[in-house]
Amino acid sequence: MAAAHEHLADSADETPIAFRQAVEALHAARLRPEIDIAPMPAPKRLAPFAHALEATVLDRDTDGETDLADGRLVLLHDPDGHDAWQGTFRVVTLARAELEPEMATDPLLPEVCWSWLTGALEARGVPYGAPSGTVTRAGSYYFGGLGDRAPDSQIELRASWTPAEGPHGVRDAAVHLTAWCDLLCQVAGLPPAPVEPAGRGGVVPLPQRRGPQPR
Repeated sequence: MAAAHEHLADSADETPIAFRQAVEALHAARLRPEIDIAPMPAPKRLAPFAHALEATVLDRDTDGETDLADGRLVLLHDPDGHDAWQGTFRVVTLARAELEPEMATDPLLPEVCWSWLTGALEARGVPYGAPSGTVTRAGSYYFGGLGDRAPDSQIELRASWTPAEGPHGVRDAAVHLTAWCDLLCQVAGLPPAPVEPAGRGGVVPLPQRRGPQPR
């Protein structure tokens, strides 16, 4: 992530210190070894300041590496505040993964997937507000020259929330990223990492997958 830090340093004079500190905290986060994460171009029209990361959950136990899930996280900042955000920062995320057919047809899948997000934030003790999002499941069926391919299904969670702010900006920006990576790993079918109970609610698991899914 050196390039991202260089860009940050070049624009330090015009970047609010609260945003710079939040980005530095993101890059200092300690994540699970299955997570491969790197900077990506940030959207320029959503807020005056934005920083984006893309992540992939990898199965490193197979021959080579297999992608189990992927997504992106964008940190937005508007120093003047944003009514819809109810704050000056906003976290916008995407998580997606292939599913086995029996999981894709589970009627509780959307609710369970959303509970993975809220459960991950609560398990990490992350203060947040104004959450919103969508859970989409889609299936592909193949015909003609592709008829020998088995149907496949995908789950996609798009979500955003407002991180709580303290006197110097976002509180625990790195923990927001860690919680989102917990969600990404759960969408990938990995067992949850040990986390101290938050005392509120819980995460409802779906059956674990039998093995890596083709992408």
